[in-house]
Amino acid sequence: MAPLSYARHQFPPAIIQHAIWLYLRFTLSYRDVEELLAERGVEVSDETVRRWVLRFKPAIAGNLRRLRLKPSPRWHLDEMVIRVSGKLMYLWRAVDDEGEVLEVLVQRRRDRAAACKLMRKLLKKHGFAPTQVTTDKLRSYGAAFRQLGVTAHHEQGRRTNNRAEVSHQPVRRRERKMQRFKSPASAQRFVSLHAAVYNCFNLQRHLVSRRTLRTFRARARADWLVATAAA
Repeated sequence: MAPLSYARHQFPPAIIQHAIWLYLRFTLSYRDVEELLAERGVEVSDETVRRWVLRFKPAIAGNLRRLRLKPSPRWHLDEMVIRVSGKLMYLWRAVDDEGEVLEVLVQRRRDRAAACKLMRKLLKKHGFAPTQVTTDKLRSYGAAFRQLGVTAHHEQGRRTNNRAEVSHQPVRRRERKMQRFKSPASAQRFVSLHAAVYNCFNLQRHLVSRRTLRTFRARARADWLVATAAA
């Protein structure tokens, strides 16, 4: 775990942590965060909030990933169209059967090479091969699995991949709020960080009791505090 250094910042770490949490946890703009902080008597500009997010988000995302448990070996892969600088691109996403985001990758194409790149990153990042992979009917997945020697059971169907398709919704809402992504690199940086924060606070509240939800929420908050702790 890498503690964060808040040295040479005008505001105390607690305010910086809260501003970053607001922006990453909810579908808010930098100006929305500025307004929420002003309501609490903290005068900070939206540009300052933006600099805080850019400065600390790589370390926070890395710390949050280190706190996660090993994912399930049953993976769901899907891709969706996004618009970056006026051009259509594809956001490839992999989640496990419990909704944990395993990898998010922005690519220009929707072919075998793109599917291979996603699978290579998944295998290298998690260190094990899945036992079952569920995708839509895009034939590039099967070609990529054969090229990489992935022997997992490959399931395809009309509604069998709802887990991955539903996981696109938070990013789609963010895309609208941000008025599209400005470049492929900035889109990749944002979706990678958003996935780490989403995994931390994705509590599946519709599946658990209120008491269990309070426990999960307290644990998520504790993980966030550990990930953003000052050096």
